[in-house]
Amino acid sequence: MPRKAHLLIVDDEANTLASLSRAFRLAGHEATVCDNAAKALVLAKAQSFDLILSDVVMPGKDGLTLLEELKQQGVAAAVVMMSGQAHIEMAVRATRLGALDFLEKPISTDKLLLTVENALKLQRLESENQQLRQRLGKHEIVWKGENMRRLMAQLERVAASESRVCILGETGTGKELVARTIHERSARSAGPFVTLNCAAVPAELIESELFGHEKGSFTGASGRHIGKFEQADQGTIFLDEIGDMPLSMQAKLLRVLEEGEVERIGGDKPIAVNVRVVVATHRDLEARVREEKFRQDLFHRIYVFPIALPPLRDRREDIPALVEHFAKQVCAQNAWKPVPFTSEAMQALEGYAWPGNVRELRNMVERLMLLATDGQVDLATVQMALPKTSAGTASSATSLGSGPLADRVESFEREAILAELKRTHQNMSLTAKALGLERSHLYKKAEQLGIDLRTLRREQGAQD
Repeated sequence: MPRKAHLLIVDDEANTLASLSRAFRLAGHEATVCDNAAKALVLAKAQSFDLILSDVVMPGKDGLTLLEELKQQGVAAAVVMMSGQAHIEMAVRATRLGALDFLEKPISTDKLLLTVENALKLQRLESENQQLRQRLGKHEIVWKGENMRRLMAQLERVAASESRVCILGETGTGKELVARTIHERSARSAGPFVTLNCAAVPAELIESELFGHEKGSFTGASGRHIGKFEQADQGTIFLDEIGDMPLSMQAKLLRVLEEGEVERIGGDKPIAVNVRVVVATHRDLEARVREEKFRQDLFHRIYVFPIALPPLRDRREDIPALVEHFAKQVCAQNAWKPVPFTSEAMQALEGYAWPGNVRELRNMVERLMLLATDGQVDLATVQMALPKTSAGTASSATSLGSGPLADRVESFEREAILAELKRTHQNMSLTAKALGLERSHLYKKAEQLGIDLRTLRREQGAQD
């Protein structure tokens, strides 16, 4: 099913605007009309359009000038020019200025719709190529052991279905990577993969992020915003840390899952979306339901196929393969020669508890390669880089005692953050980078885990 497009049509003839917008809306697209170039430039900068269709000859500023200004202002939408007074010089100039196509009036409806379809396909291909370049080597699940073999078999089965998936695991175990793998191995792989971290978005903004808003719907809404669900139409939306979603938002998400429709804030009609939902959390959702912090009806909607990711300390046999994989990435990114790890260094890495899991290992590999002497990473380099706490021993995995999984997870997270804060002398920016977190997320996580940052700073006289 073709993706719905949001188009801006610019023409000084009212009849043309009416007929074109009607044709696009009948085809399932959304059209905004404008009768002059100056207003069109303002609209294009304030809103997000997939395609701008503009006449060339108009009173005042003409369409070619508009095209030039759109490119100068960095407007990303593709632009198609049209004219009833077309000549070869005009078409050549439009192409040189960056027009995707040049159409001669009168234009048939079939020709218009085909132009839109081709423009969307081209944009999708460009986006996919950019994502592939950015993701080259980054989004690959690396494994050798039995634990991950079983998990990969589960991924293959569920990816081929339309079932909702709930990914469980500690911070840093690779939940987004698993969600992306499910998407790429599904029938929706040609569609978008859209992510939202529910814990990182303020409660007052999460509805707008998910469902979008119309211009003027609230203070600061200077233009229309397309929400994550609409962006993910025909693809997959990944809601990370869903256990931290506010209760008021949970009720609205439940309605979307039940009805397959979203309504932008300030909108007057529901918008149908065809989206597969994959969620993830490090929390015990069943415990959150019992504590009335998570809706039971929403839990049953999203908890169709749970996948539990093992922490890195429970898949130590994968560490050598992961180290090799990350080392290749670091070398490629920095144009370095390969830096080998000695067997003693690898044994030390396998013996560490890795409270930050795979994410911590990735950061550690880069740090070790920077610290390497004599062209290799040896035992002394590893011992210098690992945190000098009880978390640095393999036995620390059992030092946290017994109890519910959620309590153990929080203990590991708290210990990992404290260890990294100590190593960086309470520098929050460096700590967030080392743990692979946004700085704002680190502050929120510290508060959730009961870490008093002010007291730590006073005690150690640290500077941020």
